[in-house]
Amino acid sequence: MVKKRQADIPVTSSTGNVFADLGVHAPEDALTKAQLASHIRQVIRRSRLTQAAAAKRMGIDQPKVSALLNGRLENFSSERLMRLLTALGQDIEITVKAKPRNRAHGRIRVIGDAHP
Repeated sequence: MVKKRQADIPVTSSTGNVFADLGVHAPEDALTKAQLASHIRQVIRRSRLTQAAAAKRMGIDQPKVSALLNGRLENFSSERLMRLLTALGQDIEITVKAKPRNRAHGRIRVIGDAHP
C-alpha cells in the first residue's frame, strides 16, 4: 500500500471574532448582534413559540422574526435586539470595566443563558 502525502493546508489562528477574521466592517457590532440574536432564538425555541406568537410578544411582524431567526440582522441594531429580548421576558445587564493591559482595545461580549 502506498501512502499519499497530504498537502499542507495553511491555518490561521482566529482572533476570537469570526467577523473580524472575515474582514467584516464593524466586526464587534456584528458579533454583538449575532450573539443577541442567538439568545432570542434560544428563548423562542425553549418557549416553543411559533414565529407568529414570537412576533406578537415582541411587537414586530412575522417576516421580521423570520429574518432575525435566519441571521439577516442588517435592519436590527443591538439596542433593538436588546428591546426584543426584554419583550421576551429576559433581563439585560450592561457592565463597563477597564480592559486588561494585554489587549489593545476594549470589546463587547454578550454573556448569559436565555430562559423562557
